[in-house]
Amino acid sequence: MIHPPQHIAIIMDGNGRWAKKRHLSRTVGHAKGAAVVRDLVKTCADLGVQHLTLYAFSTENWQRPIDEVSTIMGLFIQYLEKEMANMRTEGVHLQVLGDVSRFPPDLQQRIRDAQADPLAQPKITLNVAANYGGRWDIVQAVQAWQQAHPGADAAQLTVDNFGQYLSTAGMPDVDLLIRTGGEFRISNFLLWQAAYAELYFTDTLWPDFDAKELQKAIAWFADRDRRFGKLSSK
Repeated sequence: MIHPPQHIAIIMDGNGRWAKKRHLSRTVGHAKGAAVVRDLVKTCADLGVQHLTLYAFSTENWQRPIDEVSTIMGLFIQYLEKEMANMRTEGVHLQVLGDVSRFPPDLQQRIRDAQADPLAQPKITLNVAANYGGRWDIVQAVQAWQQAHPGADAAQLTVDNFGQYLSTAGMPDVDLLIRTGGEFRISNFLLWQAAYAELYFTDTLWPDFDAKELQKAIAWFADRDRRFGKLSSK
């Protein structure tokens, strides 16, 4: 039996290229990509994955055309309205990672509503990284630590206690980081949390990344020898 990773993170890349191959607008690609999420969350929950983190919108994505950004914002609102009630009944707890203060007020309110009253024992936690960047996360964690320890010397900040100030506080570090779409970079995603993650890159475009593709990635992960700096256990 394959033991799944506790924490899977995915860079959902390839929506625009998927649409271009079909002579469709990029916005159609984003809509198709959003539709993939529910089945993958269910697959992860059924396999025993405890945390799934999806890179929905980076701090750099504001540089994209305004109509594309507006579409992504609209899909986010639609997702919160239509999906979260169902997911909650299935034991899915939503958490949004990132600086949401730049989002429209109605989206900020929907995010607050979706995160309110968390499940006591969720089957899986779905983290949506929105207006998120790994560098931002590290900087805001240092600032949060300083606010919690006014006047303290920075030497008191350690690797062991730093994690509780990151946006992923209380979660295990990333075990498996997947990037779809054929690119070979992590694009400022969970830089601290993915320090010892296994990196899985696939040419499959995000709208085509289904449960079968996910299981393929998990099977690949199960065959990895995770040494964490030690000698091989094989």
